[in-house]
Amino acid sequence: MGDAPVEGQYRDQMNSMAQYIDRFFNGPAAGERKTGFVLLVFPLGEHAGRCNYISNGRREDVVVMLKEQLARFQGSPDVSGHA
Repeated sequence: MGDAPVEGQYRDQMNSMAQYIDRFFNGPAAGERKTGFVLLVFPLGEHAGRCNYISNGRREDVVVMLKEQLARFQGSPDVSGHA
């Protein structure tokens, strides 16, 4: 998928969704948050483009979480399903 700039077609939508998700889980107050989230948006079925990313967490914490999640995915049996 590469490391191209965040695609403009997703920027405004992702910022709006990030604000909504953050308020939904953490309320309207700014500052210390109890719940973190990551939103990844990418073109399905394509290998061109970028996985666009936005989060309310610190990048270092997100990297650790993603590595742990990937290890769980890799250690799990293949399942088919839909979220």
